[in-house]
Amino acid sequence: MESLHRIFSFTHMSADDLAFNRLDFWIFFLVFMVLFSFLHKNQLVRSMFITVMSLFLYFKTSGFFVTLLALSVIVNFFLGKWIFKVEKPLGRKWIIAFSAVFNLFFLGFFKYAHFFTESFNKMFHTDYEVFNTFAQWGNGFFGDGTFETTILLPAGVSFFTFQSISYVVDIYRKEIQPVRNFWDYAFYVTYFPHVLMGPIVRARDFIPQIYQKFQLTQKEFGEAVFLIMKGLFKKIVLADFVATHFINMVVDNPGEYPGYWSVIAMWGYSLQIYGDFSGYTDIAIGISKLMGFELLPNFNSPYKANSVADFWRRWHKSLGSWLKDYLYIPLGGNKKGTIGTYVAIIVIFIFLIFITGWYELIFVYIGLMSLYGIAILISPKVKTFMHRDLNLLITMILGGLWHGASENFVIWGAMNGLALVIYNHWKKISPYEKSSWWIVHFWKILITFNFITFTRIWFRLKTEGAPKNMLDRIFNHFDFEWETFQTLTNTYYPALLIMLLGFFIHWMPQKWKDFMVSSFVKTPMVLQMLIIAIFIVILYQAASDSFQPFVYLEF
Repeated sequence: MESLHRIFSFTHMSADDLAFNRLDFWIFFLVFMVLFSFLHKNQLVRSMFITVMSLFLYFKTSGFFVTLLALSVIVNFFLGKWIFKVEKPLGRKWIIAFSAVFNLFFLGFFKYAHFFTESFNKMFHTDYEVFNTFAQWGNGFFGDGTFETTILLPAGVSFFTFQSISYVVDIYRKEIQPVRNFWDYAFYVTYFPHVLMGPIVRARDFIPQIYQKFQLTQKEFGEAVFLIMKGLFKKIVLADFVATHFINMVVDNPGEYPGYWSVIAMWGYSLQIYGDFSGYTDIAIGISKLMGFELLPNFNSPYKANSVADFWRRWHKSLGSWLKDYLYIPLGGNKKGTIGTYVAIIVIFIFLIFITGWYELIFVYIGLMSLYGIAILISPKVKTFMHRDLNLLITMILGGLWHGASENFVIWGAMNGLALVIYNHWKKISPYEKSSWWIVHFWKILITFNFITFTRIWFRLKTEGAPKNMLDRIFNHFDFEWETFQTLTNTYYPALLIMLLGFFIHWMPQKWKDFMVSSFVKTPMVLQMLIIAIFIVILYQAASDSFQPFVYLEF
C-alpha cells in the first residue's frame, strides 16, 4: 500500500524512480493494464485514459513541466487543424513558420540557453548570465518560490518537440490528415512508453493504429514479453553492470590506468550505450505491443555495420529518419544546395572555431573551399557533390547538438559528418566496396566499430579537456606490461566476461536470434512463467548494487 500511495499520489518523483528498470514503474504499469483491460473497447475513452495516465506519469517525473508538454499538445493540435483548412500557399507557409518557431523556441530556451550564452560570452568576452524569465513571471503571479528560477531541462523535450514538428509538417505536405479529435492527438504525443526517451514516433506510422480495435494474440503476447526481458537484460546486465564495475572507474580516471585500458573501456562504453538505449527501446516496443500498438524498431544490430553510412542506417533509426526528412532533404539533400545550406554552414563553421578555439580550422576551411572551387571549374557536376557534402555536415553537426548542449557533442557530430562525406567519395573508388570476401567484410566492420567508438570519447567525456586527457593517455602512455594486464584483468574479469558475452550476442547471426524468439513464443505459458521467474532472479543479482539512469534521459 505504501508503494501504491507513493506512485499514485501527487508528490514528485524523479524520472529515474519511474524508469523501466525500477520496480515502481512496473507497479504503475500493472495497475495501468488492469484499468486498461476495462476501458480499451471504446476508442475515445481509451485515448482519454492513456493521455491522462501519460500526463500523470510525466507530472510525477517532471513536476510543473507537464504544463509545457500540455501547451505543446494544445498549440500543435490547433496548428494542424488550421494548416489543413488553409489553401493559400503563402498562408500555409506562415503557419508552418510559426509552428517551427514555437516548437524550437521552447527546445532552444530550456535546452540550449546556458550553452549559447556561455559560447557567446566566450566569443565576445562578455559576461551575460542566464535567468528564467518565465519562472520570474510565474513567481510574480503565484508567489515567490512557486517555480524554480534556474533553467532546468524538461524530460523528453527533444523527443516530443520533434514529434510535434513532424505532425504539422506532414499535414502541410499533405502526407496525412489531422486527427479526429484533441484526445487522439494528445494520446499520440504524450504516450508514456516513448515520451521521455523516444523513439521518435511519426504520426503517419502511429495515428492510424489509434482507430484500430485492440487485439493481442498469444504470439504477440509472447513476443512482447520476450522484448521486455531482452530490454531489461541489455539495460541491467550489459549496460549497468559493466558501467558500474568497470567502465566508470577507468573512463572517469584514465590517468590511473595504462592507455590501452582506456581503449578497452571505450569498447565497453559502446556496448553500454547500445544496451542502455536499445534496451529502453525494446521495453517500450514490448509494452506498446501489450497495449495493441506497434512502435517501429529503432536499432538493427548497429555494430554489424561495415561503413559509417551503414552504421547510421542501423543506429537510432527514428532520429536518423527525422533528420533526413525534416532537415537534410529540405536543405537540398543529395541534389542541390539552398540559401539555408550556405547560411548554416558559415554560421556552424564560425561557431565551431570559437567554441573549440581551433583557429587552424580557418585554413582547413579555406583549403576545402578552394579544392571544391577548382573541382567545379574542371567539372560542374562536382557542385552537386559539394552541396551533398555540406548538407550532410550540417545535418550531423545539428544532430550532435540535438544530443546535448555541449561543444563535445558538436565535435562528435562534426566528426561523424566528415566521416560520411569521406566515405561517400571513397566508396566510388574503393576496390573493396562490393567485395564479398569475409576478411574484407570483417575488416570493414572492425574499422567502423573502432571509429564510432573513438568519436564517443567526446560523447562520454563531457567536461572541457577530458577527451584530450584520455587521448593523451592512449597515445602517449599506452604502457603495456603483462603483469599489470593480468592484475587489472583479474580485478575486472566479471565485467570483461559480460562484455564478451554482450558482443557475442550482438554479432550472432540474426537467424539464431529469431529462433530464440520463436522458441519462447511457442513455449507453453506455464514454462514461460518459469523462465520469467528465473530471469527476474538473475536480473536481481546483477542489479542489486548497480543502478544507473538511462543515458538518453538527459537528451
